[in-house]
Amino acid sequence: MNPMKPALAVLIAAASVQAAVDFQKDIAPILADNCLKCHGPEKQKGKYRIDSKEAAFKGGKSEKAGVVAGDPDKSEILLRVNLGKDSDELMPPEGGPLPEPARAKLKEWVKDGAKWPDGFVLASAVAVPTPVVPSATARPARPIPPLPELPKDFKPAAAEAAAIAALNKAGVDPRPLAQDSPWKEANFRLKGAEITDASLAPLSGLGSLVELRLGNTKITDAGLKSLSGLKHLQVLGLELTGITDAGLDAVASLPNLVYLNLYGTKVTDAGIAKLAGLKHLRNLYVWQTQVTPEGVKKLEAALPGVDINTGWVAPAPAEKKEEPKK
Repeated sequence: MNPMKPALAVLIAAASVQAAVDFQKDIAPILADNCLKCHGPEKQKGKYRIDSKEAAFKGGKSEKAGVVAGDPDKSEILLRVNLGKDSDELMPPEGGPLPEPARAKLKEWVKDGAKWPDGFVLASAVAVPTPVVPSATARPARPIPPLPELPKDFKPAAAEAAAIAALNKAGVDPRPLAQDSPWKEANFRLKGAEITDASLAPLSGLGSLVELRLGNTKITDAGLKSLSGLKHLQVLGLELTGITDAGLDAVASLPNLVYLNLYGTKVTDAGIAKLAGLKHLRNLYVWQTQVTPEGVKKLEAALPGVDINTGWVAPAPAEKKEEPKK
């Protein structure tokens, strides 16, 4: 056996792992799902904001840089996500620590130079106040759809207690969006492959749910039928699931949807066409799906205010070259 082959294999494997970490498809979803609620446009705990490159790298109240390109040991964000579960400074504080694969991707991203496309802004996970626009000159200004109004006198139904108890058995803890708020969020991502269609059944009784994260789970189109009664749902993450066009029938019945992540699913143009009736939809993610530019244009025509992110980033404008003087 050639003694160089094992070493070469290790180098190739390491290079492939490094190349596999891409900001838009790997890092942006981690930050959007786990960090924006406390460090986004609406709220900045510790005076730290993470929705833009400038803010994320600068740091917050502690004056320690949030991200130091090429140096994981000096990047505060990595130090926080790797703290012990009982630490008061663990990030995120709810549902943490992050799964090991997510932490590994963050570390590899920072180690590789923390590449963040110019002008790319993360979409807020809760209020989604600003559409994601990769470049200020890449797309013309579009009207911003109005946010749905939640009823001020809303009171959770008595059946919600049983629904929450059933979800707790599945390892999911629906939490209030804010103190004394009746509105809730539920994150199934951390349970990953343990979550199947059967796990979603109790959701039909959780009318106070406004944010639902189902990314990286084993749900199918059939499981989405449990969402049909969630008329107040605004944020839905379905990234990296087995969802197809058939599952978008249930999604299209959610009248107040504002944010929808379909990254890495099997949806096509026919599927997203079903979303044309969602008049509040502001942000739609279709990275690495079978959606084509033609399908994007058709939905944009039906919903002029929607920002459909396909992972494309506008190139930097070319420098003008001076003509040589005669």
